Amino acid sequence: MPPVLFHPEHRLWLLRGATTAYAVRLAADDSVRHVHWGAALTLDQAVELVERTSPAASSFEAMADVDELAVEGGARFGPPSLAVRFADGTRAVQWRYAGHEVDGAHLRIRLRDRHYPLEVTLHYRIPDGGDVVERWTTVANRDEAAPVTLLRCDSAAWCAPHRSDYRISHLVGGWNSEFQLRRAPVPTAETVLTSRRGMTSHHANPWLAVDDGTAGEEDGEVWTGALAWSGSWRITLHRDPVGRLTWTGGFGHEGLTWSLAPGEELETPVFAGLYSAGGFGAASRAWHEHLRRHVLSHPDETRPVLYNSWEATGFDVDEAGQMALAARAAGLGVELFVMDDGWFGARRSEHAGLGDWVPNPERFPRGLGPLAAEVRRLGMRFGLWVEPEMVNPDSDLYRAHPDWVLHMANRDRTEMRHQLVLNLARPDAAEWTHAWLDRLVAEHGIDFLKWDCNRPFTEAGWPGHADPDRLFIEHTRGVYRIMDRLRADHPGLRIEACAGGGGRADLGILARTDQVWTSDNTDAVDRIGIQHGFGQLYPAQVMGAWVTDSPNVATARRTPLRFRFHVAMAGALGIGGDLTAWTEEELKEAAELVAAYKRVRPVVQHGTAYRLRGDGTLTAVQYVRGDEHVLLAWCPTRPYGHGPAPLRLAAVHPDAVYRDLDTGATYPGAVLRHAGLALDLPPGDHASALVRLHRVG
Repeated sequence: MPPVLFHPEHRLWLLRGATTAYAVRLAADDSVRHVHWGAALTLDQAVELVERTSPAASSFEAMADVDELAVEGGARFGPPSLAVRFADGTRAVQWRYAGHEVDGAHLRIRLRDRHYPLEVTLHYRIPDGGDVVERWTTVANRDEAAPVTLLRCDSAAWCAPHRSDYRISHLVGGWNSEFQLRRAPVPTAETVLTSRRGMTSHHANPWLAVDDGTAGEEDGEVWTGALAWSGSWRITLHRDPVGRLTWTGGFGHEGLTWSLAPGEELETPVFAGLYSAGGFGAASRAWHEHLRRHVLSHPDETRPVLYNSWEATGFDVDEAGQMALAARAAGLGVELFVMDDGWFGARRSEHAGLGDWVPNPERFPRGLGPLAAEVRRLGMRFGLWVEPEMVNPDSDLYRAHPDWVLHMANRDRTEMRHQLVLNLARPDAAEWTHAWLDRLVAEHGIDFLKWDCNRPFTEAGWPGHADPDRLFIEHTRGVYRIMDRLRADHPGLRIEACAGGGGRADLGILARTDQVWTSDNTDAVDRIGIQHGFGQLYPAQVMGAWVTDSPNVATARRTPLRFRFHVAMAGALGIGGDLTAWTEEELKEAAELVAAYKRVRPVVQHGTAYRLRGDGTLTAVQYVRGDEHVLLAWCPTRPYGHGPAPLRLAAVHPDAVYRDLDTGATYPGAVLRHAGLALDLPPGDHASALVRLHRVG
């Protein structure tokens, strides 16, 4: 049976996922209305839902069913997804159905305004084998002379079924404290999640989950959404007094306007949605699978163990020092050596040099070639830190092109970290940026770029441009185009997305990068919470996680090396400490732990993740791939004399038997599931365990 079905009499479409369904219809006024998002339905069952639709309760209430892309005009009083102003000042929109097309799992519904030459196409797609619904919108101005002003242009609006209550889950934070999971009742009001910073941001992430307040980790209905965009964005939830909950989202924040020129089209980013009947855990696992199958460019690749020089050297880098670090890193089993900031121009601190992307001749008198060659001789790949979107005022680039940065006439240019933002919406600035990156990668055979972005937008103007707010779209698209061109021209290049830590993590950036630097905070205790939030949407293989020095540079907390490694093993493992200061005992233990990670890495990076919670502060993640199970458990603190109870595992078959690959002990699956596994934790705080189990019967 095809993935998209159409009922011509009721003008209804049904999209079918692996276990779910999504249905929409045309109303009498030709607007597209929501019908169903949830468990699988037949076409006849979807028709029955339409026939049960109740009218509005009174003349003061909104329409009883909900628009798939709300506009202004008619009895619509919630936040609009599409707000326009025509040349004569008219803002209301009235649709006329203009047809639809189905291309496999891709449904296009075309609408035209009844008077003005405005066309909209609503796109729906459920990629093969999953339940994620991808939605986006194309808006076209068919007028030959007059522009149309877009006051808001969201990708999609979503609707949760009527429930007695609603709860929202979302991610908040800041620099060094990203991805903090928050759950709270949804008020009867409008709730806005947004970034006005020109990037995804540390402070919020364009992901949310909605349930009725009763869902758990492995049970209950959950409706989730994720916006594939790396610039400013906004998602607005609206819970009205009669109990309906909708949300609409897309690129840009409030106050921006865009002019759609005669004949111009604008396509929004994808706003994807997912329904799960298996709680928050099942929703996360479905998202992880979606990213692997339909977002990531190299999902089957195993991410290498990397070493990054930043915490060892800061800006004080030179050829001899980096070679010494590389030798120690290779001795630990590291597979990728990344030299961080300080290798170029006059970059001796954060005050100067950004924009002058040539090796510093005093620090690297022979260029980068000898270092790259030595790294490869040691058996590792070679990577570099770059920050292509930024420039220091104290740089040759800025002195030559002060007009290339974001700025406004008659306003100061606010420096943050002593730097300004290049306007990569400008074709000349974008082409120059691509050229030096292409040259750098080609000349040195760079395997890996850590692409950083260490400040948000301010004075985000574009003097002389007819549509200056468009830079909030076109800068991000400029970044995308540069990354896409680099990857096409250098197929072996891999990129890590970084923005002062986890300030740029979303489905849009992950479509053209391979992993995310989750946070500049590498404190193992803090990282447990950061990684927990990150994993709500993103799989382990894209989560950069480092082992660094103790005491930690951010928190001054002292933790055992084993604990730091076990926390970082939950993602793409890296090492970032000053290896020249590590003792021989620490280096030996680190090498053993790197080897242990490599044994479990295929299961961690490519397996299915189950989040577990034990007594007190004990938490864990269980990864499953075929018959292989890996358990990483962490207990940061515990009262004297009170060890945690055995930890009950998930995804084990009660009739099977499982062998511990390190101790040889065997356990019935029913015991592991219901009584739990007693963990061999060291005494005291900051205790952790790594357990490998194999199903033997």
